[in-house]
Amino acid sequence: MVIQEPSPQTSSIKSSLKRVDYTDTFSTTNHVDPLPVITNKIFATAPGWVKALMQLRNTLVKVVGLKTDFSPEKDQVFKVGGKVAFFKIYEIHDNEILLGEDDSHLNFRVSIFDSKEAVNNIKVTTLVAYKNGFGKFYFAIVRPFHKLIVRSMVGNGFAKGEEVTR
Repeated sequence: MVIQEPSPQTSSIKSSLKRVDYTDTFSTTNHVDPLPVITNKIFATAPGWVKALMQLRNTLVKVVGLKTDFSPEKDQVFKVGGKVAFFKIYEIHDNEILLGEDDSHLNFRVSIFDSKEAVNNIKVTTLVAYKNGFGKFYFAIVRPFHKLIVRSMVGNGFAKGEEVTR
């Protein structure tokens, strides 16, 4: 089960970007897998419809010079500076992993945080900072898709057999 909830205020979230223009958090339950495995379950396994949307996005934004090199990288060593799918790993802590990317129009970070709560302990928080007017315009267009995609992908982190009631 995936729910949307207020963003946790971890030290990584608080210090990851100088300014935050948008944030959201979706959570699920997983007390079985270690955080790197959960992170890979969420980001390295995208449904076909998400892959199709990303291909469409890359085709459309290539003409304005945005990054389109989002080829997933697999079987890499899980370390700071490495990648999970197409996200750079910025920080690794016992209970939190910080991923992200910087581009000409916006910067974003994604925190995968294990709150250790009984239910919905895995909190995936997106943070976005616009760099310019185009970043704000771009995110206004992709925001509805972002929420659908993230909710779906966070569901990949759910551990079968975990309690799903709140």
